[in-house]
Amino acid sequence: MKDSFFRSMTWLHTWVGLLVCWLLYLIFFAGTLSFFRDEITLWNQPAIHNVQAQTQRIEAQKQQIITGFDYLANHGANSSSWRITLPEPRIPYLIYGYAKPKEPGQRRSQFKNTQLNPNTMKELEPFVDTKGGNFFYRLHYDLHYMDAITARWIVCFASFFMLIAIISGVVIHKRIFKDMFSFRRNKGSRTWLDAHNLSSVLALPFHLMITYTGMITLIFMLFPYPAQTSYDNGMRGFFNDVTPRNTMTDKAQGESSMVPIQRILDQVYTKWPHADITRVQVNQPNMAASTITVLVSAGKTLRDQAPRLIFSGATGQMVAKTDDELTSSKALYESLNSMHTGRLATWLLRWLYVLGGIAGCVMIGSGCIMWAKRIRERTKNNVKPSFGLKLVEGLNLATIMGLPLATCAFFIANRLLSPTTAERADKEILAFFLTWLAVALLALIKRDALQWRVMAAINAVACLSVPVINALTTNGNIVSYLMHKQWALFTFDALFLLFSILFFIQTEKLRTAKNNSKIISPSQSNNLKRQKP
Repeated sequence: MKDSFFRSMTWLHTWVGLLVCWLLYLIFFAGTLSFFRDEITLWNQPAIHNVQAQTQRIEAQKQQIITGFDYLANHGANSSSWRITLPEPRIPYLIYGYAKPKEPGQRRSQFKNTQLNPNTMKELEPFVDTKGGNFFYRLHYDLHYMDAITARWIVCFASFFMLIAIISGVVIHKRIFKDMFSFRRNKGSRTWLDAHNLSSVLALPFHLMITYTGMITLIFMLFPYPAQTSYDNGMRGFFNDVTPRNTMTDKAQGESSMVPIQRILDQVYTKWPHADITRVQVNQPNMAASTITVLVSAGKTLRDQAPRLIFSGATGQMVAKTDDELTSSKALYESLNSMHTGRLATWLLRWLYVLGGIAGCVMIGSGCIMWAKRIRERTKNNVKPSFGLKLVEGLNLATIMGLPLATCAFFIANRLLSPTTAERADKEILAFFLTWLAVALLALIKRDALQWRVMAAINAVACLSVPVINALTTNGNIVSYLMHKQWALFTFDALFLLFSILFFIQTEKLRTAKNNSKIISPSQSNNLKRQKP
């Protein structure tokens, strides 16, 4: 009975992991990068490389907002929406934006944004069109090039399989603590098993947390039925109930001058004397129905939604606000969301998140490689490999080697594409997927050790190219970043140099492994075959 149970759990762990492992690898890979999405966006925008963080950032916010309202009143008087986005610790620049008139066929108005250096209040050089780190953030749950709702259902389905794989993996681990200190080199599939066990056990709490909370972020898509049965308008009614919204000025008609923003800010600072304002939004400015929404940083509180106050733009009266105290259920939901996104993370904790994400990639990658190697070792020399084995080996190579190369292509395209290129951001993303597709096609044609070695060498050169091309196309480089203490930019280039070295080491390891396999004796070969996988 016991053997049958463990055999069943082993079968379950193997197949729920294998069926979605390549999608999970993409989710973990892109999700890990998105923990530093603001820093990636910073690197992608050379115009803000020399913008220094304000030393008195919060104290300067009031004047920045007042100046912003004067600017928007002059430039966007007839606009339907204004937006002032204030600098944050990881986003050092100031944005004044207003909605342009809709073009025929447009669902939403495009914003005309003016970016300023908050230290000098001078306009920055024009920004290049790029998604930056937001591309990886959206990729890890929207998958790109497909309907967002469909993609999120697929991601939830894969996450559910991941959760089953983690739980069944814990069940079948008879030596879970011993595996934390076991790694046997050059032992074929045993080495990959040790890598799989080590990466999974060391980061097990993180893997459980990030998988479960990832599903919680989409819980209302997965289980909409309570809201649909409790509210006449279904989910819309539910969100209107839990989200502060204007209900007092919606029916106001005609034009009306805006109240001085000073009056609004006085009320904000009366309620929150030390408020760290992140954004001010104005809907229907210069109309009787206008509203001014002030969003404030949640700081270290366990809430994911930014606290906000909503005022009438015509009278200055507060018409809605977030709850001062969250209910226990809402506090639990928002705290789980915050854990998944790492919103509360300090620099040290954010790096621990990244290390946990890397461990997740190692766990998934080593698991699917181990499966293929075990089947390959059991396959006799004169037996043709099955289609399933060839497909798994091809997908392993395409995913594990293709995603790093595609990421390099994304950043290289960011530097080499002309700033005036039409739909430039989409072309950066296209470079990512075309590179990945090229690796996938090559992997499905040929996927032996030589191909792994070639792809490792190409990845090494590509990773090295990113900081080199950056130095050739911008006014900065890794040395100047270090000298001027631009730590985010320095770390970005340094990581690509580090991964270039690691890929070069992998290339050499694969070369020596191939040579060693050529000189192995027949007796040694027979002994290896007798070992249990």
